Amino acid sequence: MARLTDVAERQREVFLEQARHCDGRSPVYADLCRRLAGEPRVARLVRGWARDVPLRLLGGLHYLVLAGEARWDGVDAALAAHEDFLRRFVAEQPVQTNEVQRSWVLLPCFLRVAERAGADALDLVELGPSAGLNLVWDRYRYAYRAGEWGEARAPLVLRGEERGPVPGSLLAQRPCVRRRLGIDRAPVDVTGDEGARLLECFVWAGQDERLRRLRLAVDAVRRDPPELVRGDFVELLPEVLASRAADALTVVFQSAALGYVDDAGRTRVRRVLRREGRRGLLAFVSAGRPRRDEPVWGLRIVVWPDGEREFVGHADYHGAWIDWERA
Repeated sequence: MARLTDVAERQREVFLEQARHCDGRSPVYADLCRRLAGEPRVARLVRGWARDVPLRLLGGLHYLVLAGEARWDGVDAALAAHEDFLRRFVAEQPVQTNEVQRSWVLLPCFLRVAERAGADALDLVELGPSAGLNLVWDRYRYAYRAGEWGEARAPLVLRGEERGPVPGSLLAQRPCVRRRLGIDRAPVDVTGDEGARLLECFVWAGQDERLRRLRLAVDAVRRDPPELVRGDFVELLPEVLASRAADALTVVFQSAALGYVDDAGRTRVRRVLRREGRRGLLAFVSAGRPRRDEPVWGLRIVVWPDGEREFVGHADYHGAWIDWERA
């Protein structure tokens, strides 16, 4: 009996925590999380109560809604009719947050790297790219206070709040991207409808603008998909960098992926970057640990062979705002 009480308490804890994150961002999800916090049928779907269980379950429900097999006003019926599917989805499907708006805060970092290295051609390597939406960042248009950047006729235009403005001098940089490669344990192929729907289902209900951006980004990926390698980037990065071309600047980048790697793995990645940086032009762009005591990203770049680290600002996790701090 005590064990069942503990399980019920843990279910309540993770769903109410997720409800607080959804407040003000998705009223549908906030309400559902509070309702499902005490729902016995949910307990039958879950083997372990990790913090992302609510998002996995909501993603599974959204997948059914997008397929026309469920409705948000009929979740009780969906839990009963699709119990087997939802159990598998929660157990096997990691949360996918391939948020293309992140490119809006990453672009100034890429341009700063090109400026520092004097590079007009870039080869990209993304750690944990999911479907690679941010590997094709040069196919989008960007709007900042100081001006715009990118394809003039690009269907997707990204803009956000500049708490610290991006300097116009950076927007004058026009590097071309020559190669795109991503390493992910579970890459998503959005050239087919199933993969595209998988990304869509992790967009929170009611976030229509975010869903619109995602669909336009998927169209951009389909024009010429990047190379996505299945595997552990900690293990595969040394081989990828050892075979890189010498006539372009290779830019390795990550947004939150290193947060899912243990200390030993992060140390190995940094060691490989330093070693390969001594061999020739290489850069690392990282959205990770902030300098502030806030739940935000700190934006850092390193360019080799000098290996000088540079902190350039802070940003929202999903790219809603940037505070460019570099003078």
